Amino acid sequence: MPVTHLTTSTRALVWFKRDLRLHDHAPLVAARVHTDALGLFVIEPEWLKSPECDTSHVEFALACLAELRGALSARGLPLLVRVGSAGDVLAQLHTELAFTHLFSHEETGPGWSYGRDLQVAAWCKSIHMPWQEFTQTGVVRRLRSRSGWAGRWQARMDAPLHLLSGEFTAAVAMEQPALPTLPSLGLQPHNKTLQEAGEKAARRTLKSFLQVRGYDYRKALSSPLSAEEGCSRLSPHLAFGTLSMRTVHQATELAIANTPDRGFAYALRGFAGRLRWHCHFMQKLEDEPDIEFNNFARVCDGLREDEFNDANFAAWCEGRTGYPMVDACMRSLIATGWLNFRMRAMLVSFASYHLWLHWRQTGMFLARQFLDYEPGIHWSQMQMQSGTTGINTLRMYSPTKQAQDQDPEGLFIRRWVPELAKVPLPYLAEPWKMDISVQRMAGCLIGVDYPAPIVDDKLAMKAAKDRMYGLRKTDEAREEAGGVQARHGSRKSGLPQTGQRRQVTQGPTRQRKPDEPATPSPQGDLFA
Repeated sequence: MPVTHLTTSTRALVWFKRDLRLHDHAPLVAARVHTDALGLFVIEPEWLKSPECDTSHVEFALACLAELRGALSARGLPLLVRVGSAGDVLAQLHTELAFTHLFSHEETGPGWSYGRDLQVAAWCKSIHMPWQEFTQTGVVRRLRSRSGWAGRWQARMDAPLHLLSGEFTAAVAMEQPALPTLPSLGLQPHNKTLQEAGEKAARRTLKSFLQVRGYDYRKALSSPLSAEEGCSRLSPHLAFGTLSMRTVHQATELAIANTPDRGFAYALRGFAGRLRWHCHFMQKLEDEPDIEFNNFARVCDGLREDEFNDANFAAWCEGRTGYPMVDACMRSLIATGWLNFRMRAMLVSFASYHLWLHWRQTGMFLARQFLDYEPGIHWSQMQMQSGTTGINTLRMYSPTKQAQDQDPEGLFIRRWVPELAKVPLPYLAEPWKMDISVQRMAGCLIGVDYPAPIVDDKLAMKAAKDRMYGLRKTDEAREEAGGVQARHGSRKSGLPQTGQRRQVTQGPTRQRKPDEPATPSPQGDLFA
């Protein structure tokens, strides 16, 4: 790549990570004051090889980058896309281009990204390179006290947007090669039908929700049928940063203020509250990154680790458990990369209680399926729905009841489990109850065309309740609950605000502390 060096006094490098947008981008605005600037996105082998990364994530990011590169080019800012470890790429670019300042957003990510940021910070310090990180969510780094978190979130979200004005002076004259492709990165194609990527698509999605689709938001949350259109569908855009949380918050508040329809305002107010919950759960990982690897409540250690059933795990992953609503939800998720929150909770509940699978293995599989994988929300919810936080209500979903409540006409099940297409509606949630003559008439022999239930619903639930509630009654569990509550719990639950934090013994560590609001219902659209 030919490079023409220029004589400059200051040169800014804007390091894009999960902030693939032009609008409300503080590092871009900060870079404008320098003599010249350029942008960088690094496709890191550590990301591609991580167990939570899926080809669909990479494809979505590449599509976002294609649009962003064009938008930045129109402003006079080249966007370099390099493949390699971030520290190595930055060091090489510093040698080539002699940039003097590094700008980026803060990131609350998984363990590998935290380790990378530590390495970059050490490198910057070693060469006296100023690295300025800007906030882009409500997550507070190095939070000392839970008190006042909600107020700080509100102040951040109400602050003026960082709007870019004018054009950049290009740092270098260079040719920008085509973006990498999935095959060039050693990745195989996926079969998911994904949401449209990029900032323009994000803005269209936000507009359609705030003007039309959000009217039935509160009612649409629970059913996978209504949620497909009734939820905001902004979660991938928030995860990849094609929209900022502040942009969504301020647009929502404006829509609420301007609508004369009280019902619509009420629906949007429910959504506005979920934006705070979004950051609330991310704050947990910021405060205690160990929760990606270990139980919130360490009294739960050993609860499931030694009883992992590979056959049951495979059946759950493939959507062949014999429980139609579970299987329909899993197959839908695998095909689209998205599922509404209540059904996500049901999938985790079924895996954790009916199948007694550990949240770490099931969580890794789901992370690869969710296009909107957000580490802070994901690992907090995996543990919450598995009962290992030690403080949250144990939510054990009946897959039969969820089918009857959320898919009463069987439309969702018939769509995603075609083996059951001709099963009479009274049997659709429990097809194993059909006698053989009905099975033949429906063209669905249980155990042949569709699996029999891999576990007995009532027996599995009773065994799970006995173990979970029995554990929670122990003195050790009750004592530890106080410490978990002090770090991460609601101030309204009644649990004591005492207890000492345990030393982290596995995974990356840093000093972080908890947040503030009460735990939401599983009906909440935490993924927006």
